[in-house]
Amino acid sequence: MSLESVRAFFAENAPDIEVLVTDASSATVALAAEAHGVMPAQIAKTICMRVGERTMLVVTSGTARLDNRKCKDTLGGKPRMLDGEQVLAATSHPPGGVCPFGLPAPLPVYCDESLRAFDEVVPAAGATNAAVRIAPQRMADLVGAEWVDVCQ
Repeated sequence: MSLESVRAFFAENAPDIEVLVTDASSATVALAAEAHGVMPAQIAKTICMRVGERTMLVVTSGTARLDNRKCKDTLGGKPRMLDGEQVLAATSHPPGGVCPFGLPAPLPVYCDESLRAFDEVVPAAGATNAAVRIAPQRMADLVGAEWVDVCQ
């Protein structure tokens, strides 16, 4: 019940933020931007990856691309993307619905500087048709994220 864990997270930590569920899929950056009427760059995509033995989440602007050199220098090793089953096991969220909210166990979360260009971003919310609208700094504060510069 990934969507339910996200709803519970917001009910407890930020009851003023509404989880938005759409009829249309928002599983990709382009679909999410269309479904929520924002620019693709405003979609906050969450990447689940492993560096060494550490599994972590990196939240970036929807149009940003990870820079392997910056990731290695900042996060301590070469990033490896997890496959769909590994992502689901680590986050309880399906690919296309991955977010830093409502996780079954704490994971390190990093927010890329690319998000700071916006007053509001739209990350997924635990399902391929769910999202929230949130200020980047508030998102980082809610999930205890560290700000990093890991994108091109």
